[in-house]
Amino acid sequence: MNFIKRALLSMKARKGRTILQLFIFTIVCVLILSGFTIQSAANKASELARQELGGDVTLSVDREKQMEAQQKESTSSDSTTSSKPKMFESTPVSVAAAKKLAALDHVSGYNLYSNTQALASGFDPIASSSDTSQSDDSSTSSTTEQQQGPGGDSNDSNRPQMVQADLSVSGVLDSATATTFKAGTDKLVSGKAITASDVGKNVVMIEKTLAEANDLKVGDKIKIQSSDEKTTVELTIKGIYKTTDSGSDAAANFSFLNPYNTIYVPYTVANTIKGSDAKDTVDSAIYFMDDAANITAFEKEAKKVSAVDWDTFKLDANDATYQQMIGPINNVASFSKNVVYIVTIAGALILALLVMMQIRERKYEMGVLLAIGEKRSKLIGQFLVEILVVAVLSFGIAAVSSHYVAQVVGNQLLTQQNETASESTSTTTNQRGPGGNGGGPGGGGPGFGSSLTSNTAEIKSLDIQVSLEDMLKMGGIGVGIAFISVLLPSILILRMNPKTILTKQE
Repeated sequence: MNFIKRALLSMKARKGRTILQLFIFTIVCVLILSGFTIQSAANKASELARQELGGDVTLSVDREKQMEAQQKESTSSDSTTSSKPKMFESTPVSVAAAKKLAALDHVSGYNLYSNTQALASGFDPIASSSDTSQSDDSSTSSTTEQQQGPGGDSNDSNRPQMVQADLSVSGVLDSATATTFKAGTDKLVSGKAITASDVGKNVVMIEKTLAEANDLKVGDKIKIQSSDEKTTVELTIKGIYKTTDSGSDAAANFSFLNPYNTIYVPYTVANTIKGSDAKDTVDSAIYFMDDAANITAFEKEAKKVSAVDWDTFKLDANDATYQQMIGPINNVASFSKNVVYIVTIAGALILALLVMMQIRERKYEMGVLLAIGEKRSKLIGQFLVEILVVAVLSFGIAAVSSHYVAQVVGNQLLTQQNETASESTSTTTNQRGPGGNGGGPGGGGPGFGSSLTSNTAEIKSLDIQVSLEDMLKMGGIGVGIAFISVLLPSILILRMNPKTILTKQE
């Protein structure tokens, strides 16, 4: 009798065993195919997020190298020689050099930042609860003496008499791509944003609360002064924005740290407030990559630009937003990959044990068939046909049901990973304490104590699609499991000769 026909008759005669094998094999196939589809969906989502978000690379002064150089200079100097203490100096970035980097490959856009503080002239900043610097002349005098430091000479004509600023001036090339606007902390509510075409113009964007408190609207003019009150600039309000930044404890003591007192201007206006030394320079430049994967390539090309003094400046890659978004996705993909490994191994072992028990129960049948001249290969073929028929049925059921299983499991895992990531981000922010985020170079705003990536949209669901490639992978693993589950126990039994099998049959 043909071994294929024998296999089908055997399956019909042992319906209970066949149904049990079908049930186990189906569960294994569904889990394996679900794992592959979740991986594919996660990889696709990660790729899309990477292309949409890209990454940021910041050009700014290398503070660490500055400190090391100062320490070496201090150590090498003669200890007996009297010298003034080293002062920390800020080294600006040349606008021309920053623009050369912007012309390199993989740069989809860039922004320039020049931050400073200023005094409101003719309008009132939003007062902070504990800030009394503007309350009377004595407090102003006290502030001046404190800023001069111990031993400061208030009569020194060479020292500018500084007054505590009450406005934070954020000079940018393009306000729409400033850090706080990209993160969603600040949003334009009326008027227009500051763009590259405003460079050299005296325009400003102010916060809605500040505008309402002073009855200001788009088109009105305001004046701001430098902290030494020597430079006054008149600005036309181009836009009004609203911030959701709650500030920090430090903002209660200093008005310029109050998020409502942050104004956005072209970087050229900020440089005017700083003084003539700041002309054609910025504090930092941020470059937006077309793809986060190209950050390394950009950095290599940038280091070849001789216009930038790389002993003074450095590039910092910032793909925090991208990492925050895809972190949960990568965790889900990793988990599903481990599930595939575990289910494959466990499935092979379970089915191998079932087949082994089946073969041990059918030793007499095999002994008779071998005694009448049936080849061992055909006996193994019979067992393979039995398990492969079960496997094919399982593949069909898995192809239909795994989409729904993967959708539910994948989204549930992603939700859990998003919650974990949110808790981790919250904990990190709290550990930074007040001003943990800071404006920083290129901060584009105060951002004190706030998470600039907190408003980044999470990927809350995966687009699960069962592809032909995933089906083929599952089929290959399923067939492999079928062969292993049959060959291992068959070898143990069929290595015995027919006489031994029949004489040992109880």
